[in-house]
Amino acid sequence: MRLLLIEDDDRIAGPLTEGLGRYGFTVDRVRTGAAGLTSGGSPDLVLLDLGLPDMDGLDVCRSLRARSAIPIIMITARGEEADRVAGLELGADDYLAKPFGVRELVARIRAVTRRTGALPTVPQTPQATPAAVAAPQRLGSLEVDRRTRQVRVDGREVALTPREFDLLAYLAQDPGAVHSRQQIMDAVWDPHFFGPTKTLDAHVASLRRKLGDPGWITTARGVGFRLTVPGDPPPGAAG
Repeated sequence: MRLLLIEDDDRIAGPLTEGLGRYGFTVDRVRTGAAGLTSGGSPDLVLLDLGLPDMDGLDVCRSLRARSAIPIIMITARGEEADRVAGLELGADDYLAKPFGVRELVARIRAVTRRTGALPTVPQTPQATPAAVAAPQRLGSLEVDRRTRQVRVDGREVALTPREFDLLAYLAQDPGAVHSRQQIMDAVWDPHFFGPTKTLDAHVASLRRKLGDPGWITTARGVGFRLTVPGDPPPGAAG
């Protein structure tokens, strides 16, 4: 698997390239955003630092996503939620804050490539017939089409990253039910995910913004999240 590493700091890029090489990855490294945008070859995934010397990594992410669906993992010292959300909304598939271990990064790479290259997630039940799978799911003004991996709200298509779609599709399998953070991480990321679960919060925040109403995904404090239709009575409310 070939990776494009856009990182200007030799102290990080050197050990990272060596460590990834031990896991069987081929790493092409460039030092600037401009070089990353003009780099030849056909990498399978981009590792993108935000603090580049010539341009903001968020602008690089925006430019890459505008012309390609290649998976992008941001690696950066910026750990604020606003930066994570901004990166995810621009199309990044994951976000890893420095410092981090190579093993964690490898787990993220494997999870991202597995999710972005996988078929749409469909509940494995006897009722999941081909006709049912092909039919878009409608919840209020929300439409989730697993066959085409498209989402619409009030007829307006919502552009989601592959990971955001997988998260929404997972929650939509059982609307109203509370899914624990661990259940979501295991299903949407990977059972062997080594990183912190803050990336889940960033994806939820990004989804809420893109769907246009934070009420679509509600928080069950101390447990996890549920998908709800804004304006509907809460689960268990008297009719």
